Amino acid sequence: MPTHNSDKAKAQDNHVGTDSEDEDIFHDARFPAEEETRLLQEAQSIKAEANKLYSAASYDQAISAYDRALASCPSYLYYDVAVIRSNMAACYLKLEDWKAAVDSASACIEGLDREVPPLREESKEGSGAPRDSEESVVEISGDGEAAEQEELKRIKENDERKRDVLRIRAKALMRRARAKSELGGWGNLQGAEEDYKSLAAMDTLPPDDRRIVQKALRELPERINKARENEMAEMMGKLKDLGNGILKPFGLSTDNFKFVQDPKTGGYSVNFSS
Repeated sequence: MPTHNSDKAKAQDNHVGTDSEDEDIFHDARFPAEEETRLLQEAQSIKAEANKLYSAASYDQAISAYDRALASCPSYLYYDVAVIRSNMAACYLKLEDWKAAVDSASACIEGLDREVPPLREESKEGSGAPRDSEESVVEISGDGEAAEQEELKRIKENDERKRDVLRIRAKALMRRARAKSELGGWGNLQGAEEDYKSLAAMDTLPPDDRRIVQKALRELPERINKARENEMAEMMGKLKDLGNGILKPFGLSTDNFKFVQDPKTGGYSVNFSS
């Protein structure tokens, strides 16, 4: 007896409510090796074209070319995508489109974190062991000299990729910190300070970048305090306007209420004056 219709129905039933799983499978799908290589070469060729446009100060055209490179590059090649995103952030900085620069640099960093997760400074269990360390002992598991050489080659390539990731991460952090600093505002300035602190902890930061980082870390605390005070004052002003709107029908205003701090407890009491 033919059963293909019932089998199909069962298959459909089994997929009810699994849209997110299907989506994950779709995003994790990889191209065959030959197709992946072709797409990556195409993306790199377009990126090279975009780099020339950037060097020629044609930033809008460079961004368009980088977009085409992104369209060609397989999304799961996180490092290659991150490099393009970082280059786009550089273009946006030149155009003083600070918000777009922050978004592109953040996308770059997120991609790099998927390629090589950030090192963990200390485990929650208190072991203090890093997730990955250059000082850790690597065991060569290959059998025979040829296998050992292949294993050593793989380890060397992994180390080189990690160094490349750190280099691109530093560039992206520098670009995001600069953009957030230019955007201003309490939250953005705090974000810029966090990025600069991350950069200051990097041993491989170029001397020129380190000077920029150190200068920013000296200047940002005062800017952050001023931004916080301004935003708090603005918020209190809006609350006062709201309160006046509510009290006006009663012939009152917020000026009728005085907040007095108790020097002993630090608490506040409200005094009414007509």
